[in-house]
Amino acid sequence: MAKPSPADIRKDNLPAETDASNRVLDMAEGKVQDIVLDTIDAAQSQYTEAEYKKVLRKIDLVLLPLMWLCYGTQQADKTSISTQATFGLREDTGLVGQQFSWLSTIFYIAYLVGEAPGNYLMQRFSLNKTLFVCMFCWGVIVLSIAFTHNFAQLMVLRALQGLFECTISPAFLLITASFYVSREHTMRSIIWGTSNSGMDIITQLVMYGIGKGAQANPNSFSPWRYISIFLGCWTILMSIFSLLILGTPNEVRWLSEEEKRITAARIVSNKTGSSRQQFKKWRWDQVWITFKDPQTYFFFFTVIINSLPNGGTTAFGNLVYVSFGFTPLETLAKGTIPQNIVTIVWFLFVGIVSLKKPNSRFILMVVSTIPAFVGMLALGLLPKEGMLWTRWGLYLMAVTGRLPGLLIWTLLPSNVAGRTKKSVTGTLIFIAYCIGNAVGAQTFQAKWAPQYIPAIIICGVMYAVECVLFIAWRFYYTIENRRRARKIQELGLTAEQSAHQGQVYAESDMTDRENIHFKYSM
Repeated sequence: MAKPSPADIRKDNLPAETDASNRVLDMAEGKVQDIVLDTIDAAQSQYTEAEYKKVLRKIDLVLLPLMWLCYGTQQADKTSISTQATFGLREDTGLVGQQFSWLSTIFYIAYLVGEAPGNYLMQRFSLNKTLFVCMFCWGVIVLSIAFTHNFAQLMVLRALQGLFECTISPAFLLITASFYVSREHTMRSIIWGTSNSGMDIITQLVMYGIGKGAQANPNSFSPWRYISIFLGCWTILMSIFSLLILGTPNEVRWLSEEEKRITAARIVSNKTGSSRQQFKKWRWDQVWITFKDPQTYFFFFTVIINSLPNGGTTAFGNLVYVSFGFTPLETLAKGTIPQNIVTIVWFLFVGIVSLKKPNSRFILMVVSTIPAFVGMLALGLLPKEGMLWTRWGLYLMAVTGRLPGLLIWTLLPSNVAGRTKKSVTGTLIFIAYCIGNAVGAQTFQAKWAPQYIPAIIICGVMYAVECVLFIAWRFYYTIENRRRARKIQELGLTAEQSAHQGQVYAESDMTDRENIHFKYSM
């Protein structure tokens, strides 16, 4: 069958059900039209599977190790106050009542404030340079925390840290979307997502050594201050590497022009648009489409529910272990590190399953919430004293609940098309993330210390609510995919024609909501 000509993307040839005809016509003129057709032509006929695999191996070898290190660094920086609290931070800075909780809450409030401008800057300018500036600045801030002496100083620095740190997660989602096809999103995101636990193990071992050394040689410079110096210097170093290596395919220097074309050709099948056209104009029509899309609200409310237990356990996780009867050093060796090891194993297991069984993400997310719900609820209902290792085991079960937070994010590059729509949806996801984490930190009330039983029960209930939302979300995608399949059948298009037209629309920056040929991944 003959391949459709450039005229196929003219206004009078667009399906009647889309209301974006004028826009696609405009986008398909001149240089953009040439790039769109060249990219689709390259995807359909010009490269072999061996050439694709060769470029993919290069991308994996260059990108994933540094993404792992950088993403793990931001997690270590963000959550370090939990460990620092066990090494004298609260006592040295005179924190009382809910002040320690506010160090997490203010971080996420500032994170929220920075989301919209951060995403705008990454779309309007260079993702690579924006990420470098933000990472360098928050490294300096983490280093400065070592020299604080009171609550006010800590609050200011934690707020600034959240303001600059907010760019890395949306940046990594955009990088994943621009280098990988949909079926690869889950495994690649899990690989760099395991760094939250992997780097935490490494930094916890370093912090264990710092704490051990400080106990053996006590002086006025407390161990928690050395922890900030170590983390700040490491972050600054990683920011320099991010400047040299990270970015979209068009920004990086380690791909040749031909390799960049191959990369764009690979991801045409996503129907979410490649970065080859370099759309930088902010599209207000896509903003309105985002807010009319039901999946936007699934993203928003599910992320809030998911982040509530995360916000509490991130800040108070080590203190919960101390409440079991562990010392600060035992908390690191017998609590945090085993938790992180189990997290990595579970993440990798889910990643392998997702490769072998496509469209299994929602099933895996539902399965992951069940042990977390059982573990947290049982922990909250146990007698308040004794049963140390039973408590340890139940709290360990909750680590499976970390997985859905990452898998939700992988749905963004897979199921949201249109450059501005991706940015707006990403911003809303991270606003929800901030709201959930900020509120979650406040659920651990000082009056409930040291066991925090009501807060732990609340976390367990949130896992159950999250499970119900996943089931409803998957049902929505199933209904929507069936509706689109019926519409394509009514138009009399073959599977090949539908796939080609869907790719043309996606490369012309059409959103998933408008593109009737787009199929949601589950």
